[in-house]
This record gives sequence, C-alpha cells and structure tokens, in this order.
Amino acid sequence: MNSVYPRTFSHIGISVPDLAAAVKFYTEVLGWYQIMEPTKITEDNSAIGEMCTDVFGPGWGSFNIAHLSTGDRVGVELFEFNNQENPEDNFEYWKTGIFHFCVQDPNVEELAEKIVAAGGKKRMEKPRYYYPGEKPYRMIYMEDPFGNILEIYSHSYELIYSEGAY
Repeated sequence: MNSVYPRTFSHIGISVPDLAAAVKFYTEVLGWYQIMEPTKITEDNSAIGEMCTDVFGPGWGSFNIAHLSTGDRVGVELFEFNNQENPEDNFEYWKTGIFHFCVQDPNVEELAEKIVAAGGKKRMEKPRYYYPGEKPYRMIYMEDPFGNILEIYSHSYELIYSEGAY
C-alpha cells in the first residue's frame, strides 16, 4: 500500500559570499546553533569530495561550508563558493526556485531592527497584519546582509493560514 504523509523538513543550503560573517549573523541575530564549524571541502577522492562532484560536476575545486540548526531542528548549510557571484537583485521571484525562507519570532519588529543593524535591510516599510484589528498575526520581508531574502512571521504558518489569511 502506498500511503502519502507529510515529510518533515531536514535542511536548506544557502550560498553566501563570506562564510565567517554569515555564521556570525545567523548565530547572533537569528540565534541558530552552530553544529559544525566552517570547514574547507576539496575536490578529491574522499566520500564528500566524490559526492560534491556528483552534484556540481567536475572542476568545482573547493568551497567552505558550515552547518547550523534552527531552534526547531531544521538544518542550515551555509556555502561559500570560490566563484561566488552577488546578483544585482536577489529577488527574482518570478523565476523557478526558492526565493525566500521564513523564520518565526513573536517580536517581528525587534528582529527586523536587529537584521537592519547587522547590515540587512527591510523589503517592506513595516510589518503587515494578516487580520488587522482582529489578531496579532504579522509578517515582514527582509534581506540578510548577503542578499538572501527572508521573511519573519509572528505566529506559526498553520495559525496564519488556517483562517484563510487573504
């Protein structure tokens, strides 16, 4: 019998131009745990080297990686590639692929200000209420100091959307 059930989310990989700065930002501002220190991975015959060649193709050379974890045990792999490029605008939402990730914090405004103070920026002037005057559910789109788009929710995804937020 083939039963379908919701899988859990394991991890996400995020490319950054400066691994040390990204580890500092994500641990100090978002409070994520560092579970593996920044490490250099080299194209070679090791298990990880061969796995990366399978994924990236030959000639990738080397990259730096660190592993973090969120408070709800979702893994975050931070990658710093040698040929890393900063796009002019990292918000091409109309293109296929992941264009943002979301974190949850009951104090959306305070976290947004911490992100700005750490070199990030707001993508929206101020947080929006999903149910103005009824419920305190809020959100705001931000950008980390490296150009990655993140969103902040005040409440869980299920609470916000179970009522039909729009």
